[in-house]
Amino acid sequence: MSVLDRLSDLAPELVRPLKRVEFEVLIEAGCFEDEYIELLEGVIVKMSPKHPEHSQVVTRLNGLLIRLLDDETSVGAHMSFAASETSLVEPDIALFPARDYRRERPSEAFLIVEVALESLRKDRRIKSELYARAGVPEYWIVNLVETVVEIHTHPRDSAYGNMRTVGTDGRIRLNALPGIEIVVADFLR
Repeated sequence: MSVLDRLSDLAPELVRPLKRVEFEVLIEAGCFEDEYIELLEGVIVKMSPKHPEHSQVVTRLNGLLIRLLDDETSVGAHMSFAASETSLVEPDIALFPARDYRRERPSEAFLIVEVALESLRKDRRIKSELYARAGVPEYWIVNLVETVVEIHTHPRDSAYGNMRTVGTDGRIRLNALPGIEIVVADFLR
């Protein structure tokens, strides 16, 4: 068992999480070139390699959202999201207010989508808490294991108040963007 696996055994004053701004400085300095990582609660975490099915779902859903949305909303695929002072997350898809993000990372989102195969436990636990704390009103987990979309809404503190699942025969209306409806079979098969 590694030291990282036993962090809970250390006294809290010995553990010092990496801050998001420090992580961003390290990224800009080229410290993590060719590494697929994100910062979760002050810890640098390696991200899973993308399975072809994962990539296909992201591509389909991204295209659908781009066609359905207006100029007030930006669609970001694999775009960093400043979830907190100690978390810089890279969701699969996110809907952000339309702004110029060349000098800042988005810290507000209408919807965040994670497509999960190997990452299902992390997306349900850690990322769900992060997104709820960040006030993201709607969070989807496209669960490739069970072929459903888990829709989380009504964030409070570090949890979502509502969760429902929609299968491939269903439709999803976006809570955060009324009037937008997506047929699940159009991106998940």
